[in-house]
Amino acid sequence: MDFNIDQLKKKIIYRSNYRGTKEMDKLLGAFTKKYIDELSTKDLLDLEKLLNIDDDNLYSFYNKLKTDFEFESNNINSLFRNFKYNEK
Repeated sequence: MDFNIDQLKKKIIYRSNYRGTKEMDKLLGAFTKKYIDELSTKDLLDLEKLLNIDDDNLYSFYNKLKTDFEFESNNINSLFRNFKYNEK
């Protein structure tokens, strides 16, 4: 698999900030900003997968509600589900 990590990070940052709903833009934008430079290549790829899930299921998953989607057990999903968002 040949790809550029910096390009992947830029894509993730953009996708996390422009979701379609303001609430998820803020939540995922803050989450990505906090962790993007600490993530391994595998984690970045898992984050990219997470960002492809619709906002309703992501919101439900984050709030520990029932979802229509089966979330994988991985580091990114765990970090996201336990992320404490503080709007400033």
